[in-house]
Amino acid sequence: MHDDNKARKLRHNLGHPRVLTFGGAYSNHIRAVAAAGRRHGFETVGVIRGEERLPLNPSLAYAVACGMRLDYLDRDSYRRKDTPEVVARLRERWGDVAILPEGGSNAAAVRGCAELPADIPVPYDVVCCPVGTGGTLAGIAAGLPEGKRALGFAVLKGAAFLAGEVARLQREAYGRVWDNWAIDLGHHFGGYARTTPELTAFAAEHRVERVYVAKMLLGIVGLARRGVFPAGARVVAVVTGQPSTPVAAWGAPTGFDSGEPR
Repeated sequence: MHDDNKARKLRHNLGHPRVLTFGGAYSNHIRAVAAAGRRHGFETVGVIRGEERLPLNPSLAYAVACGMRLDYLDRDSYRRKDTPEVVARLRERWGDVAILPEGGSNAAAVRGCAELPADIPVPYDVVCCPVGTGGTLAGIAAGLPEGKRALGFAVLKGAAFLAGEVARLQREAYGRVWDNWAIDLGHHFGGYARTTPELTAFAAEHRVERVYVAKMLLGIVGLARRGVFPAGARVVAVVTGQPSTPVAAWGAPTGFDSGEPR
């Protein structure tokens, strides 16, 4: 099932005339926010990890073409981007802004993603999705009918912390945590934006996005071969992106845009 999870995350986050958010140099979230700003007529600011490098890569060039203004934080400041001092500095520079977290995952985003299960057009038992920040999985699990399960595939290395993130997001959105979800940590293929010959070949053969979608699909195949899914289980894979600009090395990655645990 093809689904634009970025649009779902943004749906209930819109309404402020100026939105500031964070991401790496090849962040899908940065592009999505920039595109939403152009489409809906609000200002956007993208705070990018690292120093400015010119010419801009195609991902950031697209964001700028959509009208997004870019700011940059060094590695240390970016790791502290949620602290009061860094937030105050950003508000002083950019004025009255609504701040969205990296990856776009907050309580409003979870509520948007919770609407996804109702749009699945086929019978199913398990819904699978890639996991970067946890918002999509948190929402899908919250929106599932009784008896259905959600399984997320972490695209980060060292991502055991994501279970806590998903639980936190569900509590913030609904005041409770569901027990109908799990996260597979064994199919990150080396970490965020990392690959192996097997993953590269699979993505090319099936023409799927490599950083998130191919990892999930290969993970589903691997688990099925091992008999992890019950016999006859109907599995829906949520394809959250299409192949686009390849993720290339852009300095040392960090945070949710990388395999570096936080």
